[in-house]
Amino acid sequence: MLFGSMLWGLTWIPLKYFHQQGMDVIPLVLMTNGVVAFLLLPVLIKQFPLWRNDQKYIWIILISSGIANLAFATAMIYGDVIRVMVLFYLLPAWGVLGGKFFLNEKIDRTRLLAVLLALSGAFLVLDGFNFFKTSASWIDFLALLAGFALAINNVAFRASVNVPVASKMSAVFMGSSMLAIVLLVFEVQPFPDMNMSDWLPVFAFGLFWILLATLSTQWAVTRLEVGQSSILIIMELVTAVVSAMWIGGERASLLEAIGGLLIVTAAYFETRRRIS
Repeated sequence: MLFGSMLWGLTWIPLKYFHQQGMDVIPLVLMTNGVVAFLLLPVLIKQFPLWRNDQKYIWIILISSGIANLAFATAMIYGDVIRVMVLFYLLPAWGVLGGKFFLNEKIDRTRLLAVLLALSGAFLVLDGFNFFKTSASWIDFLALLAGFALAINNVAFRASVNVPVASKMSAVFMGSSMLAIVLLVFEVQPFPDMNMSDWLPVFAFGLFWILLATLSTQWAVTRLEVGQSSILIIMELVTAVVSAMWIGGERASLLEAIGGLLIVTAAYFETRRRIS
């Protein structure tokens, strides 16, 4: 989980690079996820008898992952990396609540404290004291939506114990690709006129980076409580913030720094709860 989270935390670097080369986010998501979906499609079809009776989970994963991946990539490309990542990491709160209501996972005092810390951190990042005076941007809402959709995806991954991981992985990439195709058909963004050689680095990014990051985190999700995985995955936030400050030259405001610290503290309490 920690390894996969660190890979996700660094995805802003190639995403912003590809965007600078003239690739809009929707075609970019289609090509990075589509190449993996194409390779995994035979596995999904072959394993159909194994998940025939649990099709609802495949559909939930397909829809939620498509929304999560597109919203996340869009917010990362067009927004401030630090702010987007901190808002995305309301994920621990969504994950803990989802685990409670759908999987009957226990919320003890330590986990409740972690949720409250995460929510408080997001409140500060959004400048909650002045939230209704200055509305949040569309990028802020996309970051929140991405975290919420990913939490739903994680709940479905955890609940579908009888569905092979390979089928669930395939659904993740199929969902992102299908949603991107729908948006391209409705001309939300144009498909760039580029040579196939220009797309080769994008294919490599999808096959080796995105696939490995997704496999690492989703394989771990099937073996951890949703609440625990949603908080341990916070390493993505730490990696993104540190790399954005070191490589991208970004800086967090005082409120954003305090809010981020509260969210990281939530991860610490959850880890201590599991160790003890």
